[in-house]
Amino acid sequence: MCRVAPEIVKRLPEVDAIVSAEAKGIPLVHEVSRLLGMNYFVARKSIKPYMENPLTVEVESITTQKKQLLCLNGIDAQKIKGKRVALIDDVISTGSSIAALEKLVEKAGGIVAAKAAILAEGDAVNRTDIIYLEELPLFTD
Repeated sequence: MCRVAPEIVKRLPEVDAIVSAEAKGIPLVHEVSRLLGMNYFVARKSIKPYMENPLTVEVESITTQKKQLLCLNGIDAQKIKGKRVALIDDVISTGSSIAALEKLVEKAGGIVAAKAAILAEGDAVNRTDIIYLEELPLFTD
């Protein structure tokens, strides 16, 4: 993360907060937020007992191959309301996870200013609305 986080930071527009989905993106957003000197928020995959008035959206990710929830604590949602938010993940493939994060942030009243990842694969490499560092090749028979 020590090498990729600064590269992502260089490519981000001005943002006020960072949001990622649990769990693989957490080390990356931690380092990006440290470099930017700002908070980050994590959308969890289930409603946790500590959450107050959580916001939820459904997502069907290729990594789980089933529907799951993304949940944002209501307290965190208030902190991103009206803020420019960067959505950051490790890999963007079909885009379903990043789209669910976008819905969640918009539901909270945040403004999605950037969508970024370390890698993009498949059709994601042709998207103009995401920032990524490298293409992850797909191997087929």
